[in-house]
Amino acid sequence: MSSTSGGPAARRPFTEADLAVRLGVSRATVSRALHGTGRVSLPTRRRVLEMAERMGYVPNVMASELAAGRTRTVGLLLRDSYNPAYGLLHARLQSEAHRVGIEVLTVTATGDVGASRQIAGLTRLLGMRVSGLIVATGDVPSERLLPFREAVPMIRAGRPESDPEIHAVTYDEEHHAALIVSHVLERGHRSVAVLTPSREVSLPESVRATAMARLALAGGASVSAVSVHRNSDGIAEALGLVEAGEVSAVLCPTDLRALEVLRAARSRGLSVPGDVSVTGCDGVLPGLDLIGLTSVRLPVEELATRVVGHLVGLMREAPADPVHESLRGELVDRGSVGSV
Repeated sequence: MSSTSGGPAARRPFTEADLAVRLGVSRATVSRALHGTGRVSLPTRRRVLEMAERMGYVPNVMASELAAGRTRTVGLLLRDSYNPAYGLLHARLQSEAHRVGIEVLTVTATGDVGASRQIAGLTRLLGMRVSGLIVATGDVPSERLLPFREAVPMIRAGRPESDPEIHAVTYDEEHHAALIVSHVLERGHRSVAVLTPSREVSLPESVRATAMARLALAGGASVSAVSVHRNSDGIAEALGLVEAGEVSAVLCPTDLRALEVLRAARSRGLSVPGDVSVTGCDGVLPGLDLIGLTSVRLPVEELATRVVGHLVGLMREAPADPVHESLRGELVDRGSVGSV
């Protein structure tokens, strides 16, 4: 039979009530057998499980948890699933949540401008009655998170958090900037370009790049802060400074931007690190050892473990003080910074 739209008619999901009718037992018996609660004889439990498998029954976990007055489901807002750093964070959060018995519902909003889609995503997650929220995006301002913080336990993952009342586990971007700048200065570079995204493009990148520029100036180098906005990646301008002899190194706030610099440098006939030194930050992109990009390796795995652990604690009881942790990665020298 076809539906009025021309496609196949949607089959009604097989329910616990349907199982009870098929087996000639009460719905309560079916529920106890499926969820392992209450007293049910072993033969009855086997009959219920066999019938459920045969009929393709899929339990509505969310409904069951709500009926019991609890959920073990949390919502995750992820900024950019295309970015390897966010992709690894997503995988690690899922893995850690599974380890402690938590289910994760994920919403992504790649390419969102002004955070409107991300706010809508958080609202949808609340509508699904999640018991907690993980916000792994730098685009949503702290003040716009306050209503969600009041609704359920919530923790920010990765982004530097300025609001002392919002729980957060972040990367120590000041430390990471210092690692990169110290390495570049130790190699004798005294004129550098820093690709500097606006806060609207990426707050974490903006914070990281601004710190690199400030620390390089403090270390005695001349700094050209090359603006990155939605209509320009700044790479042509940065490499133009290299070709003009005004800078000897280009510092990038992420590995993805550094890879684009490497690609553009090759197309211009510039060698790395012979003609220009290049640095990145993230350190999680597969093949960085083959590319030879010097970068800071972010502690993504530790961040995921700490975020999930804190959120589970927040779901149990309110802490005496807000959670604020800052984690440090390490510099990995792969040879893309030459000596001057």
